[in-house]
Amino acid sequence: MITAEAASESTVSAVPGDTAATGVPEREELVWPWKDAPIRELVQRIHQLQAERAQAFRRLEEPGPRQYLSSGPPYDFPRYRSTVHEVTQVFAAASREVLAVEAELAGPRAQPLLASHVRSLQQLEETRLTTVALLQLMGTPELTGQEDSLQIHQLKMKVIKTMEAISEVLQDLRFDAESAE
Repeated sequence: MITAEAASESTVSAVPGDTAATGVPEREELVWPWKDAPIRELVQRIHQLQAERAQAFRRLEEPGPRQYLSSGPPYDFPRYRSTVHEVTQVFAAASREVLAVEAELAGPRAQPLLASHVRSLQQLEETRLTTVALLQLMGTPELTGQEDSLQIHQLKMKVIKTMEAISEVLQDLRFDAESAE
């Protein structure tokens, strides 16, 4: 499986400019490694990115972040911050690549239906991340006394419904991609 990190490492540079003539350090243009890939491979890449996102969500559910949020002072903030930073990087890299796939499908590939599936997926992932973060915050000691069990239940249901919608969009994407080839 190619990770977002591997994909960024697999970029190739365009012909560099003449540094001596301009006196400015050369700037290389990066080429996206999936530029000429068949649509089937682009869809597979979306599924790989979704797997990376799922793994990142699991990292947020690990004991470390959960213990930090429920422990109260004194917090082990550096460890928590490190975990959140790593997860944020995974989400950001996945989002950049998903948006690149969407642009490829909407533009050069002229596949607006597939591009709309990818856009929907991105929006649903944003909703999921926001809702999970809110649920975690509601579990902190500072807010535990103020928690509204109905609101927590509604947020949990929203996460479940969002995950179901994500699965449906992925299924539609795969089916419509097969039809497009």
